[in-house]
Amino acid sequence: MKKSFELNLDVEPGDIDELGHVNNVVYLRWIQDVAIAHWKSAAPAADQESLRWVVMRHEVDYKRPAYLHDKVVARTWVGVADRRNFERHTELLRQSDMRVLALARTVWCPIDAKTGRPTNVSAQVRELFSVNPSETD
Repeated sequence: MKKSFELNLDVEPGDIDELGHVNNVVYLRWIQDVAIAHWKSAAPAADQESLRWVVMRHEVDYKRPAYLHDKVVARTWVGVADRRNFERHTELLRQSDMRVLALARTVWCPIDAKTGRPTNVSAQVRELFSVNPSETD
């Protein structure tokens, strides 16, 4: 069972490109926004203080366009997580018909908030977020 998190989003005029639909860069912003909201909603306060996250890789499959005034459901969950890599999945769905707009896989790396360098994530955090926590690097 996925440990998923959802965030509702509205398509705004500034999200629309010259083709009349949501620009691909906006989809990336939404992918980041739902990941951050998930982290802030579930991570222990001490981990929120000591960890930051950077993207190592994005893979996005764009399935359908979104248009002005559409409502979007961003759903995310963490797949495999080890001490230095979290594989996060995201689905962007049109709320009116729940059709998939985009699917994404993003690899995130934890960064020490003080040093700015990659750091390990505790087994507790991996267990909290991941559907398949790994014990190896």
